[in-house]
Amino acid sequence: MNGSILICTDLDRTLLPNGNQPESPAARQRFSCFAAREEVRLAYVTGRHLALVEKAIANYVLPRPDFVIADVGTSLYESADDSWRRRADWDEQFASEWGGMDHTAIRLLFADMIELQLQGAAKQSRYKLSFYVPLYTDKHTLLPAMQQRLERQQVRASLIWSIDDPAGIALLDVVPESATKFHAIKYLMHREGFTPENTVFAGDSGNDLPVLSSPLLTILVANATGDVREEALQLSAYHGTSDSLYLAKGDFMGMNGNYSAGILEGVAHFLPQTRAWMGEGT
Repeated sequence: MNGSILICTDLDRTLLPNGNQPESPAARQRFSCFAAREEVRLAYVTGRHLALVEKAIANYVLPRPDFVIADVGTSLYESADDSWRRRADWDEQFASEWGGMDHTAIRLLFADMIELQLQGAAKQSRYKLSFYVPLYTDKHTLLPAMQQRLERQQVRASLIWSIDDPAGIALLDVVPESATKFHAIKYLMHREGFTPENTVFAGDSGNDLPVLSSPLLTILVANATGDVREEALQLSAYHGTSDSLYLAKGDFMGMNGNYSAGILEGVAHFLPQTRAWMGEGT
């Protein structure tokens, strides 16, 4: 890619400073200047659908990305002038994994599970079924029970669990097996010619763990909860990928390591040549 790098980042509480921890002054502006460089390709990787991504870009004055991986990996868009082009080739990769069942049929498999509260229509998509779950729920019992029902119907699915700390609720997404954030990033890398050496991902929450524990170069921003930090460390150790996980801690360029400050810190750690692009030392 002629020296280009691919920066993939989650939005809520990773790039967006909408968590409980403070944002470093000017960190987002520094990130925007960095992302504007011709060597940088930018992808937002999020559970949001495209309209909410656009809302976040406007509300938080974010740089317009080259790509959006939305709906927890089940949709992929490419920037095309002032609009977005959905990559139908990505949909084709996993369309068969739900065994011919549609969104409604999958939902009915879990109709008697009282722990599952269906999220609003705006949080659903063709290949993403999303629930709220009380925090006290034992996910180690719930998730295997759901997976058994899916397997009986020959549905190949991934169950993505995360916690919305400000709202005090767990989030559970049912998606096709190969339609996760990790698979979408790998597909984007392959199609755009990026390698594991010039691709970096940043995240903060449970639905980022499959990427954070993968062989990709990954960053856990400093504002992530202790539970997510511990699980990321455990999973990366289990998979033998500890060297590719960086935990932002702050003090880089005088910033605190939260949100966009943590992204910049991690990118500088893995790709030292980018320090000059960020204006370090100037």
